[in-house]
Amino acid sequence: MSNQGGHPPLSHIWASDEPLVARVRQIAAHPSSVKLIKYAGVSVISTIVSQVVLFMTFGVFRVMSEVPANILANVVATVPSYTLNRRWVWGKGGRSHFWREVAPFWVLSFVGLAFSSVAVWAAGAFARHHGLGHGTTTLLVNAANLVSFAILWIVKFLIYNKLFHIDPIEFEEHHAEKVAAGSDDAHSS
Repeated sequence: MSNQGGHPPLSHIWASDEPLVARVRQIAAHPSSVKLIKYAGVSVISTIVSQVVLFMTFGVFRVMSEVPANILANVVATVPSYTLNRRWVWGKGGRSHFWREVAPFWVLSFVGLAFSSVAVWAAGAFARHHGLGHGTTTLLVNAANLVSFAILWIVKFLIYNKLFHIDPIEFEEHHAEKVAAGSDDAHSS
């Protein structure tokens, strides 16, 4: 039983009798692990973009208050996030399908934006209530933004994987049975 690329399902790798080092190597080379690592890389890039924009607009230049700065920072970070996730993580090229890719991605991004905006507002309100200085408030606001997106990270990965991925990461059991039976249509789904 294997999925595309000749990799067995992750559950089979974990359950095998091979030494732990061999299993860890197989898991690290598995397409779903590589995809998760790439997704994490894109998340790091978009987080850096968001954090820098937020820090500069709210903390350094004081161009706007925390919530508008958070909105700007996350909108700016969403553009490279969409492009890198779609092309590099999920390997999709060509034009994006608006209703199947763009709209759901932006809806999820705006859900995250709303969640982070509430967290950022709460951090700013906490800092003002306790008379904290602007430097400390900036750190709290950036931390609130970071923590709120960390909470949503896994949920978004699972949703994006369904959104952008054409074929399942691992063959389902019925596909494995078709392959074992020699059916050619197992590869055409």
